[in-house]
Amino acid sequence: MIGPHDPDGPEIATAAVPERVSSWNLPNALTVLRILLVPLFGWLLLAEGGEDVGLRWWALVVFLVAIGTDWVDGHLARKHGLVTAFGKLMDPIADKALIGMALIGLSLLALLPWWVTVVILVREIGITLMRFVVIRRGVIPASRGGKLKTVLQAIGIAVVLAPLGGVLDTLGLWVMYAAAVVTVVTGIDYVRQAFARPGA
Repeated sequence: MIGPHDPDGPEIATAAVPERVSSWNLPNALTVLRILLVPLFGWLLLAEGGEDVGLRWWALVVFLVAIGTDWVDGHLARKHGLVTAFGKLMDPIADKALIGMALIGLSLLALLPWWVTVVILVREIGITLMRFVVIRRGVIPASRGGKLKTVLQAIGIAVVLAPLGGVLDTLGLWVMYAAAVVTVVTGIDYVRQAFARPGA
């Protein structure tokens, strides 16, 4: 997901981060809300073995709301200069927790191949850990590929989540296959940029 501190999101120069911004602000509250929505989303998805159509629709609604909070907190943080150390830490964790819960849940229900889940999660976790290392030297600019993989992941998960079946299920799977490929390519590019920076 694209947040104010996501390596696949918009660039924020380190020098532009205010030193006295309180962590008690709306963007951080939305990040916390996104984290709290993860277990609710997981329960709705996995309850009744994923066979309750009503719960599946509610799981989709919660997933879309969580994605919405990610966009809104990033927009507010950039617009009002509300970037904080708390947000830097928790925003990517919230994003990965939501995507991870969705991928693992869909694979447990046999709606998504495990190889897609493993490939995406290994990349996301690895790049997130690397981000905490390189962030001290500044933020690596977002790439179009990074934004594309975020959009593909969100759309693919949403389509697979929707209990519609038929052609849409197949479409959702192909979107997730494309997301996995773009996720790997952008991960390799991020590593290349990280090691090409001064002090790497």
